[in-house]
Amino acid sequence: MKVGILGSGDVARSLGTGFVASGHHVMLGSREPGNPKIEEWARGTGGAGSGGTFTEAAKFGEVVVVATLGVASSDVVRLAGPDYFTGKVVIDATNPLQFDGSGPPRLAIGFSTSAGEELQKLLPRARVVKAFNIVGNAHFYRPTFPGGPPDMIICGNDASAKETVTHLLHEFGWPNVIDIGGIEGARELETLCILWVKTALKLQSFDIAFKVLRK
Repeated sequence: MKVGILGSGDVARSLGTGFVASGHHVMLGSREPGNPKIEEWARGTGGAGSGGTFTEAAKFGEVVVVATLGVASSDVVRLAGPDYFTGKVVIDATNPLQFDGSGPPRLAIGFSTSAGEELQKLLPRARVVKAFNIVGNAHFYRPTFPGGPPDMIICGNDASAKETVTHLLHEFGWPNVIDIGGIEGARELETLCILWVKTALKLQSFDIAFKVLRK
């Protein structure tokens, strides 16, 4: 499968590495061509990874991942061209974090909407699924913890899109995927990111993930 990823930061490159390791071809997109971070990443992919602009990555992907700063994701999608997302599964891996320098981040939007919902509004002909936003990028692929594999929680309006994302998550080593319903569930998932950050700071370790205990 061809996967286009919008972004060049740690999240984008970690996801790109996971998709390449799962046998997919990946293009990372940035604002300008020739992004040095992407070029360095691509050199380590054995030819399965490449770089381009936001538009080129959106056109390239059969599945498109939004992995930019959460507060910038809508602007990035507009730059890429919303028409290039039509009919595609779009994975929203972002959190709309706002930093004021006085402590943990907080959400720039929330309660009555979410970054996931705003992305779906911007892309009404795409099928947006929220995923990957509740764990650190170091544990996107093959997460290994003493208590067993953590759970990934997703949401989105399209059932077949969520099946596709669940299959991709299984490839990434997430055997337990919990679907909490429509894209409005992104309000809770984005808030869960704040809980993840505060918990990590308290424990002085970002090597943590969530697991639902079943009886």
